[in-house]
Amino acid sequence: MNIKVRLATLSFLEFAVWGTYLTCMGNYLGRVGLGEQIPWFYAIQGIVSIFMPTLIGIVGDKFIQPQRLLGYCHALAALFMGGIWYMGEQVAPDGEITDKALFITLYTLSVAFYMPTIALANTVSFTTLRKNGLDTVNDFPPIRVLGTVGFIATMWFVNCAVWDASGFSFTVADNASKFQYTHMQFLSSAVLGLVLFLYSFTLPKCELQPTHESKSLAQTLGLDAFKLFKRTRMALFFIFSCLLGMALQVTNSYAGPFITSFKGSADAVVANSFAANNATLLTSLSQVSESVCILFIPFFFKRVGIKGVMLMSMFAWTLRFGFFGLGDPAMPGVLLFILSCIVYGVAFDFFNVSGGIFVDQECDPSIKASAQGLFMLMTNGLGATIGTLAAGAVVNHYCSWQGGYLQGDWQTCWFIFAAFSLVVGILFAFIYKEKKKELK
Repeated sequence: MNIKVRLATLSFLEFAVWGTYLTCMGNYLGRVGLGEQIPWFYAIQGIVSIFMPTLIGIVGDKFIQPQRLLGYCHALAALFMGGIWYMGEQVAPDGEITDKALFITLYTLSVAFYMPTIALANTVSFTTLRKNGLDTVNDFPPIRVLGTVGFIATMWFVNCAVWDASGFSFTVADNASKFQYTHMQFLSSAVLGLVLFLYSFTLPKCELQPTHESKSLAQTLGLDAFKLFKRTRMALFFIFSCLLGMALQVTNSYAGPFITSFKGSADAVVANSFAANNATLLTSLSQVSESVCILFIPFFFKRVGIKGVMLMSMFAWTLRFGFFGLGDPAMPGVLLFILSCIVYGVAFDFFNVSGGIFVDQECDPSIKASAQGLFMLMTNGLGATIGTLAAGAVVNHYCSWQGGYLQGDWQTCWFIFAAFSLVVGILFAFIYKEKKKELK
């Protein structure tokens, strides 16, 4: 099989595992008595991202070939995810999880072993491409896009898949047994994780590279990248990256419960609308936009620099939240939901991808990897964790679970998030000073 096809399959499966539950588990958590803990479920991803990728990366560098370590991590993540599904099997459809602490612990362990696999999958892909004489800059992006396709595919699957007394089926109609509302989404993730565990052993070997260079503990853990904070411009970049990172998981956490909450509306047109009954399918448009917008990054990055694309991202987040606050599932309000999903591509890609390119260009080769780790720590680690918990406090203040739906003053919540992004954008525009020529 063509090496690019094999790596594209890896990318597809890698993100398909995540797509089964990331954007829809909030609907299930609210039904089993864990609604107020939703922000913690998303914050956990940020917390483990602070240290687990580094620790697993050290193991992959020194002790276990990366493609094998990738498989072992997926096997462990799938095992714990299967435990979550089994706990869901023990309660009635509308019953509460009895041992919430165990449920959260199993989820934490699963995520702790899954998050490092994103970096491991990239390592396997880059190593294999170079080993086969291919260009990572030109050949990797099409492979990575298949990851987004995999994420979308499993979002569509859990949105439409139904398992009930009549058997297995697919529907977009209102059905409480759809995977997006049940614990079956976790079983889907576990099964795909086991498939990827087996597939990883068919991948080309990534030989361990012995090194005779001695490194300090700080260098080994990537802590030497913190010296970048001595440079004012880089310090401001990382600080604002953290602030913008606070927006990353907000809609992953609450877009599903928010759109689904309209099913509890007294207006039959709104309650029975396609959008209210297919929140996961609707929000998947965000990932479709993401896969398209990534193609425009080189064009804008070369013309407006890092400050320009960061500002575009910040104001896109303002629109993302604002459109949610103004829209509703019925026509014409649903068009604002769709617009919110379209601008998500700019909000996410122009920040994450462009930020990674900027860090790579600005840093000395000796700390490039550590600097990328610092960027991820500030955004997906600290930023996403703080932002998710703060957003959870806002939502829990204005909304509450009623009849299986998270209902309340959603508009105020979204406008608060939009105002935060707008303020961050304005501050960045005035405080961050760009070089006359950012790019060589």
